[in-house]
Amino acid sequence: MRTSLVIGGTGPTGIHIVQGLVDRGDHVTILHRGTHERPETPASVEHLHADPYDVDSLTAALSGRQFDLIVAMYGRLRRIAELTVGLTDQFVSVGGVPAIRGWMNPWLFEPSGLPVPVDEHAGTVRASEEDEKGFRVARTEEFVFDNHPNAAHFRYPYAYGPLQVVPREWSIVRRVLDGRTRMIIPDDGLTLHHHGYTENLAHAVLCGIDHPDRAGGHIFNCGDDEVLSIRQVIELVCTELGHELSLVSMPFEIATPAHPLVAQPAPTHRVLDTSLLRERLGYRDLVPAREAVARTARWLVENPIAPGAPEEFVLTDPFDYEAEDSLMDAWSAAISKIAPPVFGGRAPGFGLAYSGPGGRPRSQATFDN
Repeated sequence: MRTSLVIGGTGPTGIHIVQGLVDRGDHVTILHRGTHERPETPASVEHLHADPYDVDSLTAALSGRQFDLIVAMYGRLRRIAELTVGLTDQFVSVGGVPAIRGWMNPWLFEPSGLPVPVDEHAGTVRASEEDEKGFRVARTEEFVFDNHPNAAHFRYPYAYGPLQVVPREWSIVRRVLDGRTRMIIPDDGLTLHHHGYTENLAHAVLCGIDHPDRAGGHIFNCGDDEVLSIRQVIELVCTELGHELSLVSMPFEIATPAHPLVAQPAPTHRVLDTSLLRERLGYRDLVPAREAVARTARWLVENPIAPGAPEEFVLTDPFDYEAEDSLMDAWSAAISKIAPPVFGGRAPGFGLAYSGPGGRPRSQATFDN
């Protein structure tokens, strides 16, 4: 029987990883503070209560222990990587996409904007002046492989789903619950921001655990197979909840009430290339992104966040409907005064290469099979 230690294991993806290891027949131990025991944790799981952020506490908890597998998901990963040298043959760690240069600072590129998509060969943050947190995350990745050359490291994007730390969909769900009939979106909600459903992210890590020879020594970008636009997320939530919202599009610069949904001070895209995860480890979404958004919306309705709670505070969404209505009214009044342009010749079209609805008419009236 394989012995597995999960450092963390009670968070949104950790509970699924722990269950996956139990399903594989492992003797599973989780190391955590013990302040967030989860009913989803199987009774067979051993608990080590220690502080993963405290070196002395962690050292004492691991003293004399050996594990076939260690999954580090929580705590000070640099110190964990150092302290577990010689304690396991398979080290798997979870980090984040801020290590990628430009993920949090799209102005590092000229023209501005992270390349789309961005793979594991892309540069990481090399100086704190570029992005202080991203620099620390990137350095942590180096620490992992300095201590465990055959480690498998998984970069998480924002996670969504039950128990999510940054509940993106709550900005939509609360407006539905509050009976709002219109909502501001920036630039028609076209921004793409890669997310990962909790079960899908856990599955990605388990794919690496199942294929140590193929995963060892590699970093893997993680995320849903499909990247949804902001508009698509809103529409999927409303469809699931049977609610109609009129989406009022305006330029990003003035669409300030919608900035929490963009989650950065620019409307540029953040899209991961997950080909390595898919091709090397055989990953495929357990839950398609569209279904995952619907599940998340339903879960939030059944488990609403209290106004001002930490999960809501982290969104920085004030839900100030009076201010939103004032802005939407002003925008509607402004654009209503713009007269349609009068063209001296032909009106602009979509280009003759476009043959979809409203495009170039057929050159032949009939089609011969």
